[in-house]
Amino acid sequence: MNIKEIKKGDKIQHSHLGSNQLVSGIVKESPIVGRGIRNTLLVEVKGSEVGLFDEIGSIYTKEVLKVFRENNWVPVEHN
Repeated sequence: MNIKEIKKGDKIQHSHLGSNQLVSGIVKESPIVGRGIRNTLLVEVKGSEVGLFDEIGSIYTKEVLKVFRENNWVPVEHN
């Protein structure tokens, strides 16, 4: 799946917190703005999965590694 196909409400796995584990999150805004793509996404990050706090904040789109679609984790391509 291309990063451009991510939309608000998607469940993702990302590497933003720097741990060896992937952390889940929920996308709060679309990565598409106008004709281009943003470098960051607003995500509800589930930091409690790795012993940190849950919070909403920006993460880089390159840190998004998987998206949950049709009951399966799909890898994300970054072009």
